[in-house]
Amino acid sequence: MTGCTLSSSNNEPVKATIIALEEEALREWNNGNPDGFIALSSDDVVYFDPTLENQLVGKKALEDYYNPIRGKDKTTLYKMINPVVQLSSEIAVLSFHYEAYMDSLMIKLNCTEVYKLNSSNQWKIIHTHWSFVQP
Repeated sequence: MTGCTLSSSNNEPVKATIIALEEEALREWNNGNPDGFIALSSDDVVYFDPTLENQLVGKKALEDYYNPIRGKDKTTLYKMINPVVQLSSEIAVLSFHYEAYMDSLMIKLNCTEVYKLNSSNQWKIIHTHWSFVQP
């Protein structure tokens, strides 16, 4: 899905596009397929995950991290809760709460994705930050 240039009159379609991109990648992810997020990520993506000591830098590092779990992460139910998109020029910041249910286990995470409109007029993730919800 491609993006579009921003003006005050078309913020809502851009926000809907960002949410739709993320929802599609989450659908794939929750069926054990990380390719949606890999395809959405820029070559220089920076990725933070609460299970990693350090951030990953670059699409290749992200692919290397995702490949061993390919086909293994099957979620019975998941929710993207309260997505908010903030826009500024060619940048969109998506923040949401995420709940995933795997058998009897429930995981609650916060997510922030920074998307950038590239020269091909496509939204790509340049920064991802996942964190566990703290009580």
